[in-house]
Order: sequence, then structure tokens, then C-alpha cells
Amino acid sequence: MAVSDPQSDNIIEVHGLSNVFGEQVIHEGLDLEVRRGEILGVVGGSGTGKSVLMRSIIGLQTPDAGDVRVFDVPVRSAKEAQMQAIRKRWGILFQGAALFSTLTVAENVQVPLREFYPRLSDRMLDEIAAYKIVMVGLPGDAGPKYPAELSGGMKKRAGIARALALDPELLFLDEPTAGLDPIGAAAFDQLILDLRERLGLTVFLITHDLDTLHAICDRVAVLADRKVVAVGTIPELLALDHAWIQEYFRGPRGRAAEEAVEAEEARNELAAQGSADD
Repeated sequence: MAVSDPQSDNIIEVHGLSNVFGEQVIHEGLDLEVRRGEILGVVGGSGTGKSVLMRSIIGLQTPDAGDVRVFDVPVRSAKEAQMQAIRKRWGILFQGAALFSTLTVAENVQVPLREFYPRLSDRMLDEIAAYKIVMVGLPGDAGPKYPAELSGGMKKRAGIARALALDPELLFLDEPTAGLDPIGAAAFDQLILDLRERLGLTVFLITHDLDTLHAICDRVAVLADRKVVAVGTIPELLALDHAWIQEYFRGPRGRAAEEAVEAEEARNELAAQGSADD
């Protein structure tokens, strides 16, 4: 079993992970490390087990083999008290936001607070929920609304508010921009960047969105052939001779995303130069 260095900057360490469902092998000998403070994008074709990997890391899926450590705690062998302690240190946005339809936005945000801090007063719960709701860019009057009354983008932000309820250090996001229009997706990307900067978050981000990968990810992990075949910046990945990576990042959508980022960088450079000239 791999042993983590207590001084390591890795918040997540996965070594030799295997997940098998019947005769279908999803992961075999998968290794991955997530560094403190980074936004790591996770990509892969359909059936490569991106969500299964996330569920294995957070303890919702029991792997057939391998070692998973989060905050240097071995998830597979941890006692319940240890798991409770590290669950307080992460927040999760599942695909589609997964809000409770019968609860208001504020009540949804309060769910993890009530679970881990049952003695908090109703007044304190309301204050914390209101703060988190505003933190993610929702209007102050969103609290009493039900999920059915929200737009898709607002539901995602409500899900983030709930994920941040316990002031986590680590944030798991599963396809956070799926179903959003380009403007809404770009605004959500900026929200994640802002939250990382303000809160010092580490982000594990599953996505198919090439714009998101280019705009906010420090590194990208590529799942293929039952394991992580490469981890690096997008330029580093583009230098690799791997068919799926080349097709994914150099295809029409990949080129469009790269060109959009380059255009944005050029605009920012011109704006900075204009400010300096003034």
C-alpha cells in the first residue's frame, strides 16, 4: 500500500485503483494525484469512468483494488469518525445540481449544516445560508424559492452554495456547466475561479466543456485505456502522441476553444497596455 508524505502538497492521491462491474473493467491500475490549490480537469470518452473515479475518491464506490487517500486519510480503510472528519472538508456538486425539490434554496444549503452541526440555531442556519447564497452570485431573494422556480444556471449556483456550506477546502464538481448556454457557462467558470481565489479551494472538475478546460483548469487528467494516460497542462497534452487526446483537443471544438482563449488573452493584453499608456 502506498504511503503519502505528510508534507506532500497532494490533497488527493489515488494509486493502483481498479473498478470492475461484472465482466466490465472500468479502471485498472489507475493512478492520480491532485495538488493543493489547483483546478484539475478530468476528461475522457463515454464509459471511461469519470464519475466512478470521483465516487471512489469520496467513498461512495468501493473499488476492487487500490489505495485512495484524501487529506492523507486512507478512504478505503478509514473508520467512520475519520470519514466524518474529512467529509466536513469537502463539498460536492453532483451532475444536475441534485437539489431537493421539496426544499427551498436556503433549506438545501442548510442540509449539510444540519447533518454535521445539529445544535446550530435556526437563526444561525438562516444567516449562514443567506451568506452562501449571496457568495455564489444569487440574488438575496433566492433563499425562499424552490428549485423549480430557478433557471438552470441558478440551480447550479444553488448547488455550489450547498457544497460550500461547511467552508470546505476541496470541491468536487461533476459536469457543472452541462446544460448551460455559453454565456451562463462562462459566468459559472468565472465563479469557480473567483471562489478558488477567495477561499483557497482545490477543485476536482469532471467536464466535457473544452472552453472550461482552457479557461480555468491548471492541469487536465485524461482517462483512457482504463487508467489516467496523461496529466498536464493543455499544451503539454497536445505534445503527446495519443490518438484520443489529439482528436479531442485538436478537433473543431478544441480549436475553437483555444482560439477563443487566445483572443481573450489578446484583448486583456491590449486593455492592460491601454491602461499603462493612460
